[in-house]
Amino acid sequence: MLAIFESILPIFLLIGVGIALRRSPIIAEAAWPGMEQLAYWFLYPSLLFVTIYNASFSGLQIDAMLAALLIAIAAMAVLALALWPVLDRLGLVTGREYSSVFQTSIRWNGFIALPIAQKIFPPEGAAVVALVMAVIIVPINIASVFVVMRFANREVGFAKTLARVALNPLIIASLLAIVLRFSPLPLYEPVNETLRLVGNAALGLGLLAIGSGLRLGDLASVRFAVWLPVVLKLIVFPIVLIGLSLAFGIRGPQLVYLALCGAVPTAMNGYLLARQLGGDAELYAAVTTLQTALSFFTIPVALAIALQLSSG
Repeated sequence: MLAIFESILPIFLLIGVGIALRRSPIIAEAAWPGMEQLAYWFLYPSLLFVTIYNASFSGLQIDAMLAALLIAIAAMAVLALALWPVLDRLGLVTGREYSSVFQTSIRWNGFIALPIAQKIFPPEGAAVVALVMAVIIVPINIASVFVVMRFANREVGFAKTLARVALNPLIIASLLAIVLRFSPLPLYEPVNETLRLVGNAALGLGLLAIGSGLRLGDLASVRFAVWLPVVLKLIVFPIVLIGLSLAFGIRGPQLVYLALCGAVPTAMNGYLLARQLGGDAELYAAVTTLQTALSFFTIPVALAIALQLSSG
C-alpha cells in the first residue's frame, strides 16, 4: 500500500499547492474565476476528448464495468433517499442540508481520478475513467437537480436546468469523441496532438483549481450532516462498487480501475448547483473539503483492497 500512497502523493501535493496559492498574494483573487472557467469550458473537455478518442478498449469488459458502476450509483441514490425519513424524524438533517448530503454522497471527482489513473495505470486505465465520466455525468446531474429542487426552498424551471445539463461541455466533448471514434474520417493528427497538449495542461491546472476551492476551516466540523456523506462516499460507495464489480465477474486491473472511480471524493461543481437552486452550498463546500482531505488516506486503502481481491 505504501507504493500506492507514494504514487498518488504528487496529486494531493498539487492540490495543496492550489490551497496555498489561493491564500497567498501571488495570484490576484480575481484571476481564479477566470482560471476555473477556462478549465471548465476548454481544458477539461479537451482532456476528456483526447483520452476517449485515443483510447484502446480492446480486452476490457466495458459493458460489465459500466453496468456495475451505474447500478452502484443507483444503489447509493436509493440508500441516500431511504435515509431521509429517518434523518428528518430524528432531526439530524434539515431538508436544505439533505440536498447537499445527497449530492456529496453520489457525485465523484473525475478530475482527481484522471490524474491518478494516468499516474499509476496503463493508458486504458485512464481511458476507462474518462469513459466513466462521460457515461455518468447525465444521470448524476439529473438526480442531483431533482433532489435539490425537491428539498431546497426555491422554484426553478426543471426544463431550463436539464437544458444546462445537456449543454455541459464535458458531455458534448465526450459524445463528440465517441462519434469520431466510429467515423471513417480520422481526426487530423496535428489537431489531435494539439488537444493532447491542452489535456496535459488540464491535469495540473485542474488540481490547482480543486485546491483553491477548498476551505481548511471546514476540517474541524463535527456536524452530523458533514460526516454522513463522508462515510457514504468514501466508505460505503467503494464497498458497493467493488462488490458489484466482483458479482459481474470483473477481475484483474479492471477491478482496480473501478475501485478508483468509487474511492475519489465528491466533485466541486455540485456547489454551484446548490447555490443556484437554493440548496445548502456552505455544507456542500464543507463536505467537499473534508472528503478531499480524507481521500488521501482512503484511496490507497480502496486500491489496495481491490488489488488483493483482483489477484485472489
